[in-house]
Amino acid sequence: MAPIGKLYGHPRQPQTKAILSAAAISGLEIDLITFEFGVTNKLPEFTQNFPLAKIPAFEDNEGFKLIEGTVIARYVSALVPKAGLLGHDVKETAEIDQWVHFAESEIYVPAANIYAGMVAKYLPAFSEEQRKHYQEREERSLKFLDDYLASRPSGFLVNDSLTLADIVLAAGVQRVGQTVCGAKEREGAYRHVFAHFEKVTNDERIKHLFGEPGFVDEALSFKAE
Repeated sequence: MAPIGKLYGHPRQPQTKAILSAAAISGLEIDLITFEFGVTNKLPEFTQNFPLAKIPAFEDNEGFKLIEGTVIARYVSALVPKAGLLGHDVKETAEIDQWVHFAESEIYVPAANIYAGMVAKYLPAFSEEQRKHYQEREERSLKFLDDYLASRPSGFLVNDSLTLADIVLAAGVQRVGQTVCGAKEREGAYRHVFAHFEKVTNDERIKHLFGEPGFVDEALSFKAE
């Protein structure tokens, strides 16, 4: 099958993982363009098509363009309805959209901010107060999510099969396991969340896209520099 288009993104980027996973589950191919931060997104051929110079960015074979990771993943999922990534009726689709939004805003964002401040060092003024704020926000969301997943016999968020919501959540939880959840938290308070992560990322169709989880042994603690 010929690729349906090209994607500018980084393989480690959670949004890129979600887009490529949606394509893989749907039996589609997308060309992932080699990308270098600060170089590729400053090239005229990129900025002319995507003036914000952000990734991920998608262009199909007919010149149709999209930005924003979740939007691209949802579009790709909609191309093959029988794959079931957006559910089987309007209520399931609404639930999937709900969990995608929750996964991005309440699971991924707090952990991503801690990662940016403490690991990647993209936030030079990052403080212990900020870490504590994001940690508390993360823990509240993880508790809610773990309780919900404990009630799900299938292990999936919406129905008895993998959906876009599960993929987006797994991509976000990977960052959680790299920052605020050490082995104790993964095996204890949030065991259902990380069982879900294992279930999704061990799917042979997308396992290669997630790679090694890179989880920390202990939750990150703030060290002033």
